[in-house]
Formats: sequence, C-alpha cells, structure tokens
Amino acid sequence: MRHSLGYNRVIDSNLSGLFYGLSDKGKKCAYREEIIIIDKKKAKVVILCGGIGTRIREETEFKPKPLVNVGNRPIIWHIMKIYSSFGFNEFVLCLGYKGELIKEYFYKYEILNNDFTIALGNHDDIQIHNKHSEAGWKITMVDTGIESLKGARLKRIERYIDSDIFMVTYGDGVSNVDINRLIDFHKSHGKIATITGVHPPSRFGELLIEDQEVKTFSEKPQTSYGHINGGFFVFNKNLLDLLEEKEECDLEYGILEELANKGELRMYEHSGFWQCMDNLRDMELLNKLWNSGNAPWKVW
Repeated sequence: MRHSLGYNRVIDSNLSGLFYGLSDKGKKCAYREEIIIIDKKKAKVVILCGGIGTRIREETEFKPKPLVNVGNRPIIWHIMKIYSSFGFNEFVLCLGYKGELIKEYFYKYEILNNDFTIALGNHDDIQIHNKHSEAGWKITMVDTGIESLKGARLKRIERYIDSDIFMVTYGDGVSNVDINRLIDFHKSHGKIATITGVHPPSRFGELLIEDQEVKTFSEKPQTSYGHINGGFFVFNKNLLDLLEEKEECDLEYGILEELANKGELRMYEHSGFWQCMDNLRDMELLNKLWNSGNAPWKVW
C-alpha cells in the first residue's frame, strides 16, 4: 500500500524508515510503506477556460467567463488564489473562446495592478513598486480550440504536465475546499481520478420546521442532500493516455463515465462552501459575498 502525506501531515520520522503521520481522526499513526510527498513546485493546476458561457451572455459577449469580475478581480484570479494559498503556484490555462483576452490580462497583470515607473521611449525600463503574493505564479496559457470539449482540451496540454498527479478545475467556480486534504484523499485510494462532490446551492430559502414553528431560516444555503460535480479534480497523469485531441472528446460524458464503470473514480466529499457562476444571479451573489468582506472562499 502507498500512502501520501502532505508536507503538513508528516510529523516525525527516524532512520529506521518508520514514518509517523496523523490519521483523519488526529491519531498518530506509523507507516513503513512508501511515502509519496507531493512536490508543490511541480504539481500543475489546470483551469478550463475555453467555454463560451451562453447563460451569462450579458457579460460574456465581449469577454470569456473566467474574466467576469467578482469584486475588482476576475473569477479566475479568485480560483488561482485558492490553490496558491495551499502552495500550488504553477497553472496551465486551457484557452478557447476569446482566449486572447486572458493572455492579455496576465501579460499586463503587473502594470494593471501595481504602481510603476516607466521610461518613455524605452518600455523595457519599467519599475514595479508594489509587492504581491501573485509574483510567484507561473502561468502557461495554451490555445486548445474554440469548439473543443473538455477532454480534448486536457489532451492538448499534456506536454505541460510533468508530475505524477495534476489538478483540474473549472474556470467559473469557487470553494473553500481544503486542497491538501483533497490530494491526501486521492493518493490514499490509488485510483486514477478523484472528483470533489459538493452540495448544490439551493435556489430557494430553506426552513427547518418543528410543530409548525420555524426553528431556522436560511436564505439560499448549501443544501444538505445529494452531491453534484464541483470540479476540483485530482488526476493521475495516466488519465491523459485515455484522452484524444479530437474536439468531441469529452471529460464528464466520456472518460469520467468510463472510469466510474471501471471503479477508477472516487469522490471527495466537501460539505463546505461551493458556488459556480452559471448565470447573472450567481454573479450577483458572488459579488455580494465578496463585497460583504466575508467571502467563504477567501482562504488566503
């Protein structure tokens, strides 16, 4: 059996090869088996950014959905900040619809988000005055086609994946999922793929009733029943061997269904916050949460 403990999970070791870690219940456990440490400098975070976003056309007619703002930053920035807060700073963006605008945003990121001094006539002479935590991000942007489905997009970025596992998520959803625990879970079961299962946000308020008395009232909470695909995947690299570059190669309605049938797909249950930006109402909700100063996904 192979165990994976994140950097923060290995608490002791000795020369005999006996490693100590913490179980899910906080109990100190010993392991002699092979310990796999995730190299956070190599494990890539792949973000799917190619969709058109037809249900939020008012925003996406002129820009891709990942560039729709939550607060004063695009939602893709929020997603990247989530991963970065856990030490993952290498990103691969699968571009499609209006992908050139995403390229332009990050190419100009320093001057758009910082004070700077420029010598006119010599644009190579630019001094950036502010320091920010995004300075360590390494972002690879790849054109993966306008009409390509998600499986094809992943296959087309294969050459940029150089670690045994990699992470994938959608470019329009945020969460307070614990990325370290997610990776530990993936490495513990030894299967090809892990999907994060979330409780979908309710479209209506929920009441808890007892003898006709309202005990609790929650306006549009996370529901307490059922799970949906919340993104935040972890895949073994050999998943890419199962994909094709042809546009119609899908992820959810293709390879993930096959993996489920073969027992190679596991679900990491996340009971905390999760929200996608599927339509204008979702966009307004995310902005309301961010502007309140209590955005649940702000884990940095």
